[in-house]
Amino acid sequence: MELSERKIKILNIAVEEFIKDSAPITSGSVKDRTALDCSTATLRTELNALEAMGFLKQLHTSGGRVPTAQGYRFYVENMLKSVKATNTELKQVRELIENRTQNLSEIVSGIAKIISKATNYPTVVLVNGIENLILQEFKIVPLLGEKCMVLIGTNYGYITQQLDIAASDKNCEDASNYLTKYFKGETMGFLMDNIEGFKQGMKGEISAFQSVVDNVVVGLSRLNKQKLLNVQAESVADLVEKSADDAKSVLKTLNNESELIEVLDSDETDISARIDDDKCSVVKAPILVGGRQVASIGVFGPQKMDYLSIASALKVVVDELSENKGD
Repeated sequence: MELSERKIKILNIAVEEFIKDSAPITSGSVKDRTALDCSTATLRTELNALEAMGFLKQLHTSGGRVPTAQGYRFYVENMLKSVKATNTELKQVRELIENRTQNLSEIVSGIAKIISKATNYPTVVLVNGIENLILQEFKIVPLLGEKCMVLIGTNYGYITQQLDIAASDKNCEDASNYLTKYFKGETMGFLMDNIEGFKQGMKGEISAFQSVVDNVVVGLSRLNKQKLLNVQAESVADLVEKSADDAKSVLKTLNNESELIEVLDSDETDISARIDDDKCSVVKAPILVGGRQVASIGVFGPQKMDYLSIASALKVVVDELSENKGD
């Protein structure tokens, strides 16, 4: 729906003022807050038009207007086109991603904490592109009780898995060297798609440790189907203080794992938002490596969120992660 420049300015003011102090917008308050060269009567006409279009609504017949879900969506979509990253979280993000010895789940948790602290809203990170992680090394170590521990180094930290198989130190070392030599720098998906061909071409060379490799591949196949979810919900307490109803709506979503995955598991390539009347709102962003999605970050809250601050925090984190994790 095309809006005139004046209508867009008025709608932006309505949303921003309501976010800031919950104040419904009136023609008089628009006049006070803008340099628009028009009368109060003209502004009243514009507000009526925005209401008729579904962007604003009146809570009371004689009262001012407040944004609708459609109004919030229009505001956010236009705001996201020009959002700029701030440097507030940059140092924390760099420290996090430079520590490549961390477990993947710890890094995911760290990302969620940084965003949640920066925005003061609950934050969820979904790793939904494990097949796109870039492999860096394999370390397979025999354990007691006929088990082995596999450490898989990726560009997003280590993934660990335990194998129920007995293997000698030599076979574990050979399997580690084999997998690292042929798949370092490739994605997890490439390994899964090509491992059988590599094994067939090297049958004699790997026969001694093939059972170790086979078990690693089985474990990776299971891992590829998983979606790693991390929820940081401590800031819900702040929402409770502001509005118990808003907090209940957000908590209901945060406690529904399938809904979180449904909301975040998308193929969008930039920051976006979901704003509905009957659900909590979310501003989300993908983490891309080489143009392929590895994870998604979502900040959840009521409709009346500070979308600009949230989008700015997401942008700096996503840009930094995407820039530094492509190697």
